[in-house]
Amino acid sequence: MRTGKFTKQLTGNLEYKAFIPNELPFEIKIDSDLQDLLSKANIAIGRLDGNTSLIPDVDFFIKMYITKEASLSSQIEGTTATFIDAIKANSNIQDPEIRNDVDEIINYISAMNYGLKRLNTLPLSLRLIKEIHKKLLKGVRGKNKAPGEFRRTQNWIGGRTIQTASFVPPPHHEVLRLLNNLEKFMHDKLPIPVLIKVGLIHAQFEAIHPFLDGNGRVGRLLITFYLCHEGILKKPLLYLSEYIMEHRYEYYEKLNAAHGKDDIEGWLKYFLDGIAITSEKAAKAAIKIHNLRENDLEKVSKIRSSERGIQLLNSLYRNPILQIKDVEKITGLKNPNAITMVSKFESLGILKETTGQKRNKIYEYRNYIKLFE
Repeated sequence: MRTGKFTKQLTGNLEYKAFIPNELPFEIKIDSDLQDLLSKANIAIGRLDGNTSLIPDVDFFIKMYITKEASLSSQIEGTTATFIDAIKANSNIQDPEIRNDVDEIINYISAMNYGLKRLNTLPLSLRLIKEIHKKLLKGVRGKNKAPGEFRRTQNWIGGRTIQTASFVPPPHHEVLRLLNNLEKFMHDKLPIPVLIKVGLIHAQFEAIHPFLDGNGRVGRLLITFYLCHEGILKKPLLYLSEYIMEHRYEYYEKLNAAHGKDDIEGWLKYFLDGIAITSEKAAKAAIKIHNLRENDLEKVSKIRSSERGIQLLNSLYRNPILQIKDVEKITGLKNPNAITMVSKFESLGILKETTGQKRNKIYEYRNYIKLFE
């Protein structure tokens, strides 16, 4: 097969078959369907970049995109915490019952931000991948599974034992060779379209499964990192976890077929369709967010203490759930003036109180949050 082969492995008396990927690049057969999807994905990413370039304050919104991706990517791995839970955690409003799940999301946000910053000074490399992995698993589930280190033992996916597994990645002694090839492939100037190349990178990383835990999250982070590294994305606003969640069965089916049935083209068609759909959705959302901000900015500009009101409004695009103590910190207002400011925002339809309590009230910028849900 082009993508690799299953080879018999022996560990003591235990016999199983592991998949050993071939080194990249693979030969890809670009038929008319794959070419159409590639064109569609490129056009959609271009539209996303075009829409966001028209918005002078797009950096206000990036944190929310990253928070949404972090919550969805973590849910794919089994966490129960939601997008709203993650936003609340950013404002130190946290449900202790799901603290561990929320901490995984916070780690993902930290890893994403760290990686994007490091790409300004460090090439996309195995070193960076290990640093990202270490941040992902710091103090959470998987913290005892060698954070930041490539595995030195055999792992497997699905099944209670390696013999009943749905997929067995290559033995540990093959991992570094395959990763070195993957790193080289990332930087080689080959006549391969970037979107096909990143689809191959993700599939190959998942096939190697180089860590004992956290491979899926790192693999999804790699998509955004690579597109930013190559300049395809001007801003980190494209994330595939929502698409993968909605087509989760097909995601695993296509990856398994790429490895087990040599159908790498089927995987690439799925991947490019996800890029196109996600880019279109993000492009439309960016315009809606901009329009919402312009409308609400006009409302706030007409109130007394408009300067502090604008301060509060701008802060809501980063943290759209808050309490009175947060308003005091953001605006410098003290009670009862902070409460008065929030009341004005409620009357303008910007903030909505969600607890119904007399104390420890929580306010949400619902119209903004809905654009990400």
